[in-house]
Amino acid sequence: MKGSFAGALVAAIVLALGPPAPAQSLGDVFRKVTPSVVVVRAKGREVSNMGVTRFSEIGSGVMISADGKVMTAAHVVNAMDEITVEAIGGEQVSARVTASEPAADLSLLQLEKVPASLQVGKMADSSSVRVGDQVMVIGAPYGLAHSMSVGWISARWPPNTVYKNMPLAEFFQTTATINTGNSGGPMFNLAGEVIGIVSHNISKSGGSEGLGFVVTINTARKLLLEKPSFWSGIDGTMLTGNLAAIFNVPESPAFLVKTVAKGSAAWDMGLLGGDTIATIGGQQIAVGGDIILSVEGIPIGSDDNVDKIRNNLATKPPGTPFKTRVLRAGKIIELVGKTP
Repeated sequence: MKGSFAGALVAAIVLALGPPAPAQSLGDVFRKVTPSVVVVRAKGREVSNMGVTRFSEIGSGVMISADGKVMTAAHVVNAMDEITVEAIGGEQVSARVTASEPAADLSLLQLEKVPASLQVGKMADSSSVRVGDQVMVIGAPYGLAHSMSVGWISARWPPNTVYKNMPLAEFFQTTATINTGNSGGPMFNLAGEVIGIVSHNISKSGGSEGLGFVVTINTARKLLLEKPSFWSGIDGTMLTGNLAAIFNVPESPAFLVKTVAKGSAAWDMGLLGGDTIATIGGQQIAVGGDIILSVEGIPIGSDDNVDKIRNNLATKPPGTPFKTRVLRAGKIIELVGKTP
């Protein structure tokens, strides 16, 4: 009798609450979020044995504000001369880098204008993501725009553990397929919220069967929005030890400039990049460019000093002059730039 009463009570409660809401299918989530995803196309210059040559890079991104801010991967846009963002439907607009943190493979773009087809991606709190959660990645693998792959979170890695060249990044490891062109694209949870920005995959063959790594959105929010990282617009090589001695730099470490992005603060101040490749100690290095010794009186010195320089410049109002000492053709000169 008690069992019959309990069963009737449960049935009455279920009827009162009504039928359960249908769960979103993967297709529903994809259609909901894909208008926030963009294709990022960038053009830059590379220094090779042939001299300075042009090359193109393709990646993905996600718009995170109505005024046209787009998160992407730093390696797609850093030190690039031209950046174009393509929205769903094919409309293309110019973009520029406003913040960048290569130590976490993250960059923030500002669109010249916001295409009508674009929508804002909602950012989640990635601290709640757990190993075993199902996730979706949307991007442009090999240029195939708005392609979806699905997988699971297979591990979570604190900063400065899995990838030493990106010590500031907290990573999700995922089984979702990641290929060339996915970099910078968003990873979504099944609620359609952005939980990470795709960085890279590690693969012995270069294919997608390797391990995929995605920077958590909490890392991206902190480094690009809460405390924006200064974008230098330069790429190059740190000169320490034997390299510093070979280049006869008066202060070690120093930074040998390889390329300078057009339109960056470094470009506007007249900083010069390299023009040829030399093999030194078995390592190919772009040479012929300026060697940066100090910025605003702070010697390049170490990674801590580089962070100090970037943090110092990031806090200055736009248009603030700053001085850079460089070694050029054996002479120390001073260049003056302005913060963007």
